[in-house]
This record gives sequence, structure tokens and C-alpha cells, in this order.
Amino acid sequence: MNPRWRAAFIVLFLVLVAGLLLAFFRPAAAFVEMAARELRYLWWMILLAALAVWLIWGIGRKRKP
Repeated sequence: MNPRWRAAFIVLFLVLVAGLLLAFFRPAAAFVEMAARELRYLWWMILLAALAVWLIWGIGRKRKP
């Protein structure tokens, strides 16, 4: 599989998972809406998203010796 296609599938999968989580967990959707309105909550959302990205791509990688 082409690396671009694989990256596109990963991004699509993450968007679908985020959409499903927001559909199932209404408080999370309310938090995102509140974060968009108030800057102090937006920073927490950015930090949580950065942590999720770090965990998704950081776990499972082999360290170079």
C-alpha cells in the first residue's frame, strides 16, 4: 500500500472515531463547544488532542539504538 494512502486511511479512521465518540458521549461534545467559546478550556482541549496524537503515533515505534 502506498504510504500516502495509508496516511489518508489513518486520518479518515481518526476522524470517524472522533465523530463516533462525540456522538456517543454528549458531554464531550458540550466540552468541545464550551472550549470553542472560552479560551481557557480550549488549551485543555489542545493538550488532550496533542496527548492523543502522541500516544497514537508514539506507542509501538521502535527506538533507534
